[in-house]
Order: sequence, then structure tokens, then C-alpha cells
Amino acid sequence: MPAKWLKDAVFYEIYPQSFKDTNADGIGDLQGIIEKLDYVNSLGCNALWINPCFDSPFRDAGYDVRDYRKVASRYGTNADLIRLFDEAHKRDMRVLLDLVPGHTSEQHAWFRASQSEDQPNPYTNRYIWTDQWFAGCDLNFIAGEAERPNAYIVNFFKCQPALNYGFLKPRAPWQLPMDHPDCIATREAMKDVMRFWLSQGCDGFRVDMAASLVKYDDDQKSGTCAIWREVRGMLDAEFPEAALVAEWSRPDLSLPAGFDMDFILNDPHTNYATLLRDYNAPVDNTYFRRDAPARDARRFLDIYLPWYEATRGVGYISLPTCNHDTPRPRWHLTETELKLAYAFLFTMPGVPFLYYGDEIGMRYRILPTKEGGYQRTGSRTPMQWDDTANLGFSEADPQVLYLPVDPADDAPTVAAQERDPHSLLRFVRALLALRHGEPDLQADAPFELLCADPDRPLIYRRGGLLLAINPSGEALSAEAPIEGRKPLFTFGDATLDGGRLTLDAQSFVILK
Repeated sequence: MPAKWLKDAVFYEIYPQSFKDTNADGIGDLQGIIEKLDYVNSLGCNALWINPCFDSPFRDAGYDVRDYRKVASRYGTNADLIRLFDEAHKRDMRVLLDLVPGHTSEQHAWFRASQSEDQPNPYTNRYIWTDQWFAGCDLNFIAGEAERPNAYIVNFFKCQPALNYGFLKPRAPWQLPMDHPDCIATREAMKDVMRFWLSQGCDGFRVDMAASLVKYDDDQKSGTCAIWREVRGMLDAEFPEAALVAEWSRPDLSLPAGFDMDFILNDPHTNYATLLRDYNAPVDNTYFRRDAPARDARRFLDIYLPWYEATRGVGYISLPTCNHDTPRPRWHLTETELKLAYAFLFTMPGVPFLYYGDEIGMRYRILPTKEGGYQRTGSRTPMQWDDTANLGFSEADPQVLYLPVDPADDAPTVAAQERDPHSLLRFVRALLALRHGEPDLQADAPFELLCADPDRPLIYRRGGLLLAINPSGEALSAEAPIEGRKPLFTFGDATLDGGRLTLDAQSFVILK
């Protein structure tokens, strides 16, 4: 069963280097997050996911961890992070850290010992090493850079050697089985990392590449799932309210394995991209675009619904507005289109995630790569607070900023949208307040799809509430069980006539 506090949770993802700089070095910091906790809370977000803030050479923006138990100096100190936990808890907010269990930096002390010519040692098999200078297999590897005369397997970039959790079905002598003592030691070391931060006040973890642990796993990820079930057992015994959210996009696998939540991301098998960013398809039929030539919510729902039915009561599916790896939805959607998209995301079952800046419609920008971001860099730009220098992100010289701020004259800011009663920010705040106030809009309330025909409004039920969305540029209507109901929340115009519901172009309604 998922942690009880997740029932009414709404998360806000913070990319720490880009959120708020308080010491004028051009990089965001933990003190900046603390100073903005009241703002985040005012949105209706009562939980945070903070991208990696541990010591790192930052070849991959912190996803190359050099020390799991030490905060990167550019963000502050361990004491600052503990104070962040405390300040969040004073506001009844929770904090998840980003755990990277599948690999470390090549500068991690474990790897330095593992690659040393002084063999064997306690870390000899902490990573996956071949028995020769090349891999001789289909796994990605690096050779010729270690003291050991072997190649090592990597998980993602060259700088991220894979930790050794074993192979479900070893094919060579150097491929250790999962029950090898050294593979068990890797699991225990990662549990100890989790214990360390949970004991300091952390409320759980977002788990990076959660499916990547066991190599040569089967289609059901049996080996990796077994490890996460073991981790869940530890958490249930020692930290029963700790929450885990998986970067996996397979809730049918991750949730039974012990995760509380699983993101549905832009992976091709999810069709999540068809909702907000279908522009890589031959024809852009993004569902929430007003002028989509052939919109069809079933492209996503036909995949989502079986997952939802299979995991009800086991855990939650999380729908994010965006994340640090995904182009911001404002890149191709207007503010009105964003309002309709958020209306859907924030009223669906599960636990939603709002990416920093999406509440004001920050734009995706084409920028040179930074810290391994490549095309993802454009979604990681500084938060836009007001019309002061660097849009309120930092008092540093613009030349030293982590990334440049949006130079456009109409760059959206929090301050400007606070003054506008019709702004996207105000819409998000009102919608999330309604979600918190209505139990039937929260994570575990029942969901039933009533209509998903392309030429009719999208209509669904959450508990006793009826919701309908029309993202198109023309009025749409459908028969619906609306008798005795009245509007609870509207955007645009809705007409109730007998048993027929008509929504004007680009409209949304909740009926109670």
C-alpha cells in the first residue's frame, strides 16, 4: 500500500541549480529553495522532488554521484539540506531526494577502489568488470581508462559506471549472479544510503532509471523487481511512511515491486507525448492543441487504462506537466491550451507532478548543451520570478549564470502573473485548491471513462464528480449523466440541457 500522505499530495519538481540563487554565484542553492517554500506551498504543492543535490563532478548534472552522503558544495551543506527538510515539515510539506542507484560517477571512492590495480579489495566487484579489455557482449562498456586490465560496463554516459547488482541469467564467468555476496553488498550499500537521508528527515526518493539494476533481466524485470521488493521490506520495517517514485513508466511492474508511484513519461510505449508534445510524429495531433487535425485521447487512454485497472490499490500512476528531460509544454502550446492540459493532469487519479516554471508557462529554449543536458538543456533554464535583474533568479553577472534567462520582452514571471487574475499561475492555484478540497479529486478516488470519442468532449467521472474537457476550436456535445448536477469549476462555457452536455471551444467543467 502506498504511503498514506500521498492521497492528497501534489509534487513540485525543483532543478536546484536553476531555481533561486541566494549567494550571487549564478547557481541556485538550497537556501533559495528554503526562501521559496511559501511560494511553492501557495500553489497547492505540498511536496517537493529535488533533482540530484549530492557531490558530483556534474558531467551529467548531478546524475553522476561522487558521494551519496554529501551535498554538493555549490548548493550548500548537509546542514542546509537538513534545514530544508525541517522548514518543509513546518509547512506540512514533504521532500523527496533524487536517488541514482544504478551507477555512480567514475570519481566515486567505490569506483576508484574497484578500478585500482590493488586487487582484490572490498570493492573489486562493486561495479561490473569484464575478464578482458573488451566486453565481448551487447552491454555498453569503456576500456583502456582503468588501472585494471579490464573493461567496465556503463549505464548511460561514459562517466557513469554501472553498479553491480548481478545478472539474472549470467552468460559468462565475469557476470555474477544476483545472490553473489558482492552483489548483495551493493544492495546493502544502497539501502544504507537511503537510511542515511531518511534518518535526517528526507521523506523518500525519486529513483532514477529504476529498471536498470539487474543485467540480462527478463521482460518482466524479475531480478530488478525482486531487489525493489527487498528495499520495500526494509522501508516498511524502518521508515513506513517513506515514499518511492520510479522513473520506469511501467506501473504494472514497478508498483507491485514496492514503489508508491510510477511516472508516465515520454517513452514511446506510453503515448503520454500525444497529450502535450506530439510534434515528433509525422502529423502533430497533440490532444490539447486547438487546431490538432485528428486529436484522439484514446491514443493515450488505451494504454493508461489497463495500467490503472491493474494497479488500483497497489500504488499510484503519476502524470507530470514536464520534467528536466522533456521539452516544456509551453514550447508548442498556448496558455489556454496549457490550462486545459493541466485541468486534465491535475484531476486524474494518482499523484501529479508540476515542474518548476510550468505554472507560469516558461518556454523551452534552444540552447547549447550544459552538463550533459544536450537537447534537454532548454528545459532547465532559471526560474523567472520578477522583472528585476536576471528575472529575479540571481544577482550575479549574467555571464556567470548557470544558464541564461529568457531574454524575451514577454518572458512570463511569477510577479506579473500574481497581478493578473486570469493568468496561468492563478488558474493552477485555483485548480489545485479544488483538488485538495474535494476528496473525489485526490489520488485514490475512483475513475471511470465515460466518453473519449474524438468528435465529442472527453468525459470522465472521479467519484461523485463529472468532468468534461473540450480542447478543440469548436463547440462539442454529448449525452452525459448530468441530471441534478451543478458546475463546481468552469473554464470557458458549458451548457446543461436535459441529459446533454455542450462545451464551447476550449472549455472545461467539473459538475457536482
